[in-house]
Formats: sequence, C-alpha cells, structure tokens
Amino acid sequence: MGGWQPLPDDLPPEVRHFVEQLRLLKDRTGLSLVSLGARTAYSKSSWHRYLNATQPPPRQAVAALCRIAGLAEAEAERFGVRWELAVQAWPRQATLPVKPADGSGEAGGPGGEEYEDDPTLPWWDTPEETRRRQGGRLLLYAVLLLLLMLVIALVGVLANG
Repeated sequence: MGGWQPLPDDLPPEVRHFVEQLRLLKDRTGLSLVSLGARTAYSKSSWHRYLNATQPPPRQAVAALCRIAGLAEAEAERFGVRWELAVQAWPRQATLPVKPADGSGEAGGPGGEEYEDDPTLPWWDTPEETRRRQGGRLLLYAVLLLLLMLVIALVGVLANG
C-alpha cells in the first residue's frame, strides 16, 4: 500500500481489513489528508489516527469518506458493516486516553477507556429535526438582538430629545 506506514502486527484481522479498505478508499479519492479534512468535519490529524489504526473512526467519518469517494449506496453499506465489525474488535488500548476531570493526568478507569463515537456531525448529516430546532433557536436570538437594538435606539432618542 504505497506510502502508508505499516499497521501494528497485533491488530485483529477485522480491524486490519477495515483500515486497509479505508486506506484504499482514501487513496481512490486522490485527496491529501489536509484536503480530506477540509471536505469533512474531521481534521487532518484525526484522519491520520483513523488511517493508521491508532483510533477507530466515527461512523460519520466513514460515511463522509464514502460519499466523497462516490460509493454506491450498497457499497457504502458494506463499509458500514466493516466499520461495525472493526469497532467491536478494536483494541481498547489503541484508543486515545481521556484525561480525568480531577486533573491527575492519569487516564483510565476499571478496564481502561471505552471507545466512544465522535458526537460531532457535519451539518449535512445532522437529522432534519435537529437542524429545525437549531434554526428556531437562531431565529429567537435574532429577534432578541433586534429588540435589544430597538431599546438602545429608543433610549438614545429619549436621551437626546
């Protein structure tokens, strides 16, 4: 696989197969990691971790790569199945440690850290009802800002009048 660094020898076969397929898909796009990061909601460094098997990618990152690569729906669904198998088999020590809230600097708890899917979604993958709710909130903020500006203008007129 060209310029890719070798994957760790102790990776489970499901993870190795998934990451190899993900690398092929990324190569198929012809994009650099920087360009891939710019076209998705995931940074260059995140893609580096996903494509070198140091951290499992969120399902949304895989879906975004499938979309950019122009995969047919059936092929993208197969990638989703590969992702599920890989995440179930992913070595827990390969995930990034989470710093505890107490500031002790030591990560981990009983059994180590569990993998959590990245909750960040690009706006185009956000469910419609969430976008509507966010749009309503934005409208409320705009109306409140308008009212505040009117009050300030009225106070200015009265103070000068």
